Amino acid sequence: MPAPERVPAGVTPAAGPDAPPPAPQDPAELLELLTLGDLTVQGQVREASNAVLLCTVAYEGRTADCVYKPVTGERPLWDFPDGTLAEREVAAYEVSRATGWDLVPPTVLRDGPYGTGMVQLWIDADPDAELLALVEGDEPDDGWKPIGYAQVEEDRTALLVHADDIRLRRLAVLDAVINNADRKGGHLLPAPGGRLHAIDHGVTFHTDDKLRTLLWGWAGEPLPAEITETLAGLADALAPGTPLGARLAELITPAELTALRERVATLRGTGRHPEPSGQWPAIPWPPV
Repeated sequence: MPAPERVPAGVTPAAGPDAPPPAPQDPAELLELLTLGDLTVQGQVREASNAVLLCTVAYEGRTADCVYKPVTGERPLWDFPDGTLAEREVAAYEVSRATGWDLVPPTVLRDGPYGTGMVQLWIDADPDAELLALVEGDEPDDGWKPIGYAQVEEDRTALLVHADDIRLRRLAVLDAVINNADRKGGHLLPAPGGRLHAIDHGVTFHTDDKLRTLLWGWAGEPLPAEITETLAGLADALAPGTPLGARLAELITPAELTALRERVATLRGTGRHPEPSGQWPAIPWPPV
């Protein structure tokens, strides 16, 4: 697949009489734009392990910046079937949407310039938001949760911490539900106005326990009542014969859908955040 040159993305066109209207805010209109709009590739994220193309999408006078990950640009993995990462990204969006937390940006599966792929709304992150930090000492300050020690120099380590933030706590539960094998710090996108978005969900929904994340700060702690209520609603939404169950059946295998329902049931049964299994590294590398 030819690789376009990288150019800045995520920039709103300058206002003027000929400038297109901004992207719609209504979720249904956003999904329509992402699904039916004309995709124009603007550049490529070359640091990504799979092909990640920065695009604009336009439909009926509306435009938005987005990310397009074609299936043809996916690198084979030993533990996930070839050509399934795009569907898993969309499945993660559908589950996130069902919780009402809307942590995953609007994401669709569609045809594009390089074939079928995942298309997701571009999110401009707030550069001043702090969700992760390195601190000296063995205990974090109030408002922070410890993750583990990180090598910062040849002979010095520092404590890696994440914010004790309900948005991150919900995301930690969502990751446990979808069995996210790669929750890195760079996948957290706090947006201006207080919204938190999370991206890169291609390695999810495996039938084996593969949870790897930076968000272990609540491991073993009781789930808040708000989260247990959300899990109850999600269990109902995932039941056989429901619209969500039917949609996910188009994106993941029957065994993976069964395992998803079982993970929700387990979280509800224990009433606690999961803990690392100890069978493999619990934190992805690199962590950010």
